[in-house]
Amino acid sequence: MADICWEMRGCDEEMMSRCPHNIPGEPCPADCRFAACLRDTHKVCDDFGILLNPERDYDMAVKEICRFCEFFLKNGPSIKDRPAGFKRQGNPNRFLL
Repeated sequence: MADICWEMRGCDEEMMSRCPHNIPGEPCPADCRFAACLRDTHKVCDDFGILLNPERDYDMAVKEICRFCEFFLKNGPSIKDRPAGFKRQGNPNRFLL
């Protein structure tokens, strides 16, 4: 696998150029039909201990659907592994209701 699944959007460059969801620094919304994950590894997580892991780097997932996928939550990058100079974009309040 050339790219890690949580780094790939579900649409091609031409679609991204005209997609109203393609906002820099924001993930593809989970209700976008092109953000659906059909991989065998995708499983919606129902364990709050895993879902609320403060060590996981949720910003590295370009689709919201990855952010509640058990595969990403267990195997995704950690905040401590962020590249030097990483600048957070978008809403920093991930769990604000």
